[in-house]
Order: sequence, then structure tokens, then C-alpha cells
Amino acid sequence: MTKLIINADDFGYSKGVNLGIIEAYQNGVVTSTTLMANMPGAQHAADLAKKNPGLGVGIHFVLTCGRPVSNEAASLINSKGEFNRISEIEELGKSEEIETELKSQFQKFLSFGLKPTHIDSHHHVHSLKNVYPAVEKIARENQLPIRKVSLDSNPLQPVQYFNHEFYGDQLTAEYLIGLLDKALPYETAELMTHPAFVDEQVYSGSSYALQRVRELSILTDPAVQEAITERGIDLITFREISIKSGV
Repeated sequence: MTKLIINADDFGYSKGVNLGIIEAYQNGVVTSTTLMANMPGAQHAADLAKKNPGLGVGIHFVLTCGRPVSNEAASLINSKGEFNRISEIEELGKSEEIETELKSQFQKFLSFGLKPTHIDSHHHVHSLKNVYPAVEKIARENQLPIRKVSLDSNPLQPVQYFNHEFYGDQLTAEYLIGLLDKALPYETAELMTHPAFVDEQVYSGSSYALQRVRELSILTDPAVQEAITERGIDLITFREISIKSGV
């Protein structure tokens, strides 16, 4: 039986995103989410998480959206004090400032009274060579799994298969069901999603806005739940995935 985590990224981006993710959890197939501790909706997201304890909540490290948490991020921001684009983070980001910022985001997450189930990142920045060491350090110190970024075997990335293809302008329930089938050969898998209700922050701040509403509709479609049941897929969170000891 495949154990599948359906994770909703961007928890904390805005109230619209937060409420959409909760809808996809309460009335759909989402089991897990990851919170952006630096974003304006972070406290609102944390409050919702406490009211929905069955929802797995990890941390969504951010270096390409909004503003930093720390005051030592000069190589990571532009003249407006906002995070740079990913290409500039990769080229100009100083490793010590990256580590300081990620530790600051982690501490802010903890200040909400939550314990993260796992680690991933916005725009997959944790896969960058100058970012991953800091992420791995935090993961090892806190015994947390990290979203899979490569085919290499890594005890910190214990899920066997990661799918990021549920994204775009032409999504349908049938397409999502096809992605479920891709996970079937694996014992453990994660599917990335971005459901939301669109509010002003999403509409004006994200290039991926209206598509989030379509994702929400699909993730709460009874046909998707039926397909999961028919295939014998067990929906879980990262709480049920343990990393190997000694890491």
C-alpha cells in the first residue's frame, strides 16, 4: 500500500491561502502543509493549525518572497528590503546570512507554539548549493525530514517519491488521478499542491493566483477521494515518516 502525503505549500502567505488550505484539509484530500514564517499571514495560519491538529504542519523556508525575519540578510535582499529572485540568491547569497535567516525563520515558527513535522522551501530554494547545508544543519539538529530534492539516497529525505506536477493552467481531477497512479509503485510519496481562496494579497502578489482556486476545487472533488480509496492509498502526514537514527 502506498502511503501518500498531499502537501499544500504557502501556508501563511495570506488569509485567503490559509483558509483555502484548511478547506482542502477539512473537505478534501490535503493532509499536510508548510508554513511561511516570514509572511503576513503566518500568525493566522498558526492559529488555524492549532484548531486543526490533525493537519501536519511543516516549515516552508523562504528566501524569494516577502521580507527576511533577521536583520542580517544584506546579500539576500534588494533596495526595498525584499528578498531577491532565486537566481540572485544563488549567485550572491552569503552562506552565513542564509543560515542566520533560516534559523530566524525556524525560531519564529516555534514561537507560534507549533512543532514542525518536516522542512521544504518556497521555489525549492533548499536545493541550491549555498542553501542546502544550512537546511540540512537545522534538520539534523531537530531530527526533521526534508522534502526530496534528488534521486540520491538520504536519510533526511525519507519519502521515496516526490511529485511537483500538480501545477499549471489546465489542471483537472483526471490529471490529478493520473498523478496518483505515478505514486503507486512506491511505498511512500509526496504530492505538492497550492490550493487557496484568492484574496488581494494573492491576486496582486503572485503570478500563480486564479490557478490556486482550481486546485482547491480539484482537491475537494469527491472523485479524487474515490480514486484514492479505490487504489488503496493511505493518506498520511510527515508525522508517520521517520528519518533514520544517527543522522
